[in-house]
Amino acid sequence: MSMVSLPGLRSLLDTMSQQRSLPPLAVQAALKAALLKGYERYRRTQVRNDEDFPEDYFENFAVKLDLKTEGFRVIATKTVVETVEDSDREIALEAASKKGAKVKLGDRVIVDVTPNQGDFGRLAALQTKTVLTQKLQEQQCKYIQETFGERKGTVLLGKVLKSDARGVVLGVSGGSGHPLVEAELPKYEKLPNDDYQEGAEFKVYLKKVFDRPSSKPLLRVSRATSYLVSGLFSDRVPEIRQATVEIKGVARDSIPTKPDIAPRTKIAVHSLDPEVDPVAACIGKLGEHLNAIAQEIPGEKIEVIPWSDDPATYIANALSPAQVEGAIALDLETQSAEVIVAPDQLAIALGPEDQNLQLAERLTEWKITFKTLPET
Repeated sequence: MSMVSLPGLRSLLDTMSQQRSLPPLAVQAALKAALLKGYERYRRTQVRNDEDFPEDYFENFAVKLDLKTEGFRVIATKTVVETVEDSDREIALEAASKKGAKVKLGDRVIVDVTPNQGDFGRLAALQTKTVLTQKLQEQQCKYIQETFGERKGTVLLGKVLKSDARGVVLGVSGGSGHPLVEAELPKYEKLPNDDYQEGAEFKVYLKKVFDRPSSKPLLRVSRATSYLVSGLFSDRVPEIRQATVEIKGVARDSIPTKPDIAPRTKIAVHSLDPEVDPVAACIGKLGEHLNAIAQEIPGEKIEVIPWSDDPATYIANALSPAQVEGAIALDLETQSAEVIVAPDQLAIALGPEDQNLQLAERLTEWKITFKTLPET
C-alpha cells in the first residue's frame, strides 16, 4: 500500500494537542479531515473539473494516519460489481478478488487510493493547512460542548494562564486526565481583591459555553456573579447537596462603587426539615463552612439569613445587622415596605452608600423605606 510521508507527524499532533487543549484523538480527527480536503482539492484540479463533483461526492473516502511510520493513506469504500460504471465507488469482482480477499458481488471493500506523494503533496499542502485551523476549531468546539455543556451553571477550579488589561484567561479541567481548556474571565467579571498572577487558582462560575468555533476561548466564567456564592455553598454544605436546606435567594455587591466599601453578600436559606437550622447548617461547626467559602472570595463579607414566607419577617431578617422596631407596614400593590428603626439603627440599616438597604431590597424584591422613632 502506498503512503504519503509526513515527517514529524507525532510531534505535530502533540504540539497541536497542547496548543488547542484537545485530546490527541480530537487533533487526529481534525488533521484527517483537513487532509481529506486536500485530497479533494487534488482531485478537483488534476482529475476532473469542479463542476463534476457533487457536494457529497467524497463521503466514501477517508484518511488513515500511520503514527509509527509518520504518514497517511487515502482509502475509499467501494462496492463489488460485475461491471464498473463509477470507479470511485465501485470495483470489479475480478480486481477485488486479486487483492486476496474472499468477496462476492455486492460486498463493500476498502481500497487504497493514495496518490503519488509528489503530485499530491504540492497541490494539497495549501488546502490542508488552511482547512486544518478550521477543523481544529470545530473539534475544539465539539469537545468543549461535550465536556462542559452540562456543567454550565456550576463552579469550577481555574488556573491563571495569562492576564492583561482586557481580562484573564484561566485553564479549567473537564475532569481527571482531561487537558486544561481556556476560559475567558472578562474584566467586568473580576473581583477587586483578587491577585491574578500566573499560576494562581480561583473558583469560578461557568457562565457561558459558546457553541460556535472561534479563535477566542469558548468558555466564559465569572468571579463577580451571585451564582458563584450559591455554587460555593452548594458544593460545601452537605445539607444543601442533600436538599434538606434550600437557597432561596442571593444578593451580592461584589464590585462596590467605592474602593473603601467592602464587597458584601446576603444569602437567604430555608430548611425543609424542622429539626435542621438552615443558618447553622450553612455556617458549619465553629464556622468551618462559612470560613472556607470566605477564603474563596477574600475580603467579602457573607451574611447567612433565614428565609421566611412572611414578607415582614423576611425583610427584617434581610436588613440584618440592623434591628427593626415594631411592625413593618406593607403595601402589596406597590411591593413596598415601611420599616421602623431606632435612630441609632438607621445608619446600620442603610449601610455605607446604602449598600445594606440595596442588598436587602434585591434579596426580598421589596422596595424598602425607613421611618425612625423619635428620640427619647
